[in-house]
Amino acid sequence: MRVAVLQSRTGIDPAANAAILVDAVAQAKAGGADMLFTPEMSGLLDQDRARAAAHLRDEGGDPVLAAVRAAAAEQGIWVDLGSLALTGGADGRLVNRGFVIDDTGAIRARYDKIHLFDVDLPTGESWRESRAYAPGERSVIATTPWARIGLSICYDMRFPDLYRALSNAGAEILSVPAAFTVPTGRAHWHVLLRARAIEAGAFVVAAAQCGEHEDGRATYGHSLVVDPWGEVLLDMGEGQGVGFADLDMARLADIRLRVPALKNRRPIGAVEVSA
Repeated sequence: MRVAVLQSRTGIDPAANAAILVDAVAQAKAGGADMLFTPEMSGLLDQDRARAAAHLRDEGGDPVLAAVRAAAAEQGIWVDLGSLALTGGADGRLVNRGFVIDDTGAIRARYDKIHLFDVDLPTGESWRESRAYAPGERSVIATTPWARIGLSICYDMRFPDLYRALSNAGAEILSVPAAFTVPTGRAHWHVLLRARAIEAGAFVVAAAQCGEHEDGRATYGHSLVVDPWGEVLLDMGEGQGVGFADLDMARLADIRLRVPALKNRRPIGAVEVSA
């Protein structure tokens, strides 16, 4: 399976962002990819909520989603659209929703980000995703002609129970689109994604946002593709663009035979705490 990965610097204009995505779909097809993976918040990245609100739509009315579906159908390629900010969440909040779109433009799977990033950083940055977004409540696997893809988004990567559930259910590729902050990216991005790949015995494809954005934030970049042995097959550094990697599914099967951790897993009972 050949995958393409978009590393982008999403801005505050959905029309401009949609044009970048449509071009990336064409680049992916021209490069021989079976599937394109895009970052978290591919349609709009704007921490000014009043300004962003003018562009927010539900799934049926979102122009970025419509543009990507049309491009996938025109080019005849699958797309993992990392995520979009959409209206329609619980109690009036938004959802951070990813989509798997097939080569006819049909939506094959949807995933709402479960774990929300609520944190105060030493840099002075403060993020409260739960103020604006409702959390998802279910894990999702998308079935494609090449592999079963377990879906997740950014901060989810810090919660291994999600990937345990996905790999127990048959996921062979883990998708981790992200808009990772620079300080946490430098410290944890590579090590956590390699750990997720190793413990799940799965490929990881992590399309990321990069650089200084129009809304003032900075993201880490370094979109990665990691194999089940923990080897980095692709690291896109800090610049924008489309990268490619080939996933050898026979290697996945071989690694799972050599390290049968999935078969050796056992339920964990209650924790005994000594007095």
